[in-house]
Amino acid sequence: MNQHFTVKELPESEKPYEKCLRFGAGHLSDAELLAVIIRTGTAGRQSIEVAQEILNYKEKSLLNLYRLSIKELKSIPGIGEVKAVQLKCLAEITRRLTKATRAREVSLNSAASVAAYYMEELRHENKEKLIVSMYDSQCVLLGDEVISVGTVNASLVSPREVFLSALAKQAVHIILLHNHPSGVPQPSVQDKLVTKRILEGGELIGIHLSDHIIIGDNQYFSFKEEHLLHLP
Repeated sequence: MNQHFTVKELPESEKPYEKCLRFGAGHLSDAELLAVIIRTGTAGRQSIEVAQEILNYKEKSLLNLYRLSIKELKSIPGIGEVKAVQLKCLAEITRRLTKATRAREVSLNSAASVAAYYMEELRHENKEKLIVSMYDSQCVLLGDEVISVGTVNASLVSPREVFLSALAKQAVHIILLHNHPSGVPQPSVQDKLVTKRILEGGELIGIHLSDHIIIGDNQYFSFKEEHLLHLP
């Protein structure tokens, strides 16, 4: 029979659950936080050891919860399908909490605030995703929509789709955002062509492109900040 270890069976000094009750979650290490979620280990391995293996995989940090697939998580001894799904859901909850926390701070006139709002949503993507973020005449965020997934290419991105979304929301201003999976947010030639097409189209129908922000790994590039938003 396989022997399973719960956090309650650990020595007193190593019980993450009890430590959290006594001192608060902020006093737990990354491994201890994961051990509380995992709860049980497997034969010969405690939950905290399983947690440590997750942290040591690839990214060697909590980012593995974002980056590892369910299949990869299941390859770790002690992580079955249910735990793998729970861990991926935990990562998604974290992403949504971060976005919700930053929602009130979003300002059309601050590229940093817009980049921060979308950072967790985009920086973990392994494909380029183009989003249109829409604002009313008072510069209040109305919502956003994913326009394309894949390479952000001027010949593939349709201004029509961008402006249909903006018109449906009765937006006056829009901001384009997309990520670079490489983590480096420097604009490519295609990025500049996409920006030019949307800028020109918006001028014709009265919807102003206020910025195009490229998201990297905890860094961003703003066309507005770099003074690259202008018509020839």
